[in-house]
Amino acid sequence: MFIDSHCHLDRLKLEEFDNNLDNVINAAKEVQVDHMLCVSVTLKDFPAMATSTEKYKNVSLSCGMHPLNQEDEVDEDELLQLSQHERVIAVGETGLDYFYAPETKEVQLDSFIKHVRVANKINKPLIIHTRAAQEDTLKVLRDENAQNVGGILHCFTEGWDMAEQAIELGFYISFSGIVTFKNAAELREVAKKIPDDRILIETDSPYLAPVPHRGKQNQPAYVVEVAKHLASIRGQSVEHIAAISTQNFNTLFKLNK
Repeated sequence: MFIDSHCHLDRLKLEEFDNNLDNVINAAKEVQVDHMLCVSVTLKDFPAMATSTEKYKNVSLSCGMHPLNQEDEVDEDELLQLSQHERVIAVGETGLDYFYAPETKEVQLDSFIKHVRVANKINKPLIIHTRAAQEDTLKVLRDENAQNVGGILHCFTEGWDMAEQAIELGFYISFSGIVTFKNAAELREVAKKIPDDRILIETDSPYLAPVPHRGKQNQPAYVVEVAKHLASIRGQSVEHIAAISTQNFNTLFKLNK
């Protein structure tokens, strides 16, 4: 069993799937991807995302606003209300991205802080996007007591120093198809060091399709390729990666029965 810990099902171009999300979910099931976390990137699109995935018992939701979608300030009350939806298990995607949008730093910081505060209010883990913002990301997490809820540094591309500090705060490190790319040698070195009990896998569908599907639209079924590459990198079996990443997801989100 595999779990795709981060995908955007509402962003898929369904023309490739006969305009039917059932085909995406079934393709994942065929390769033993049994659960998916569908991640929100704007508050205004969250209701539609929830509706479009409503019938799938194996799809959980997060609620938040991506740091690159900061046209408006986040309404903390709205975020709080939406994040209490019965299928929401996480707050985010939130965080900081100074690589693509350093000019919106202050707005991003304000949004990030609000997300952490909401997560603490409702006791749900955080989904963190961070790029070229290590110092500020860790500072916000510490200052706002994010260790009380924990969460995921998703689609991780930073160095071991950041991974280590995040793990000390109770966070998990999630790897996407980027770990399969030719130019990701440094990231593969980080992937070797992550403890078994802190590693997760994801697709970030429809983006960042892994080798051998690079250049195509990504989908949850392809998370198996991420697991295969991590197994090779870490000298472990694919079955082991599947088992530990599933256990970690269930532990973080308290889904163990």
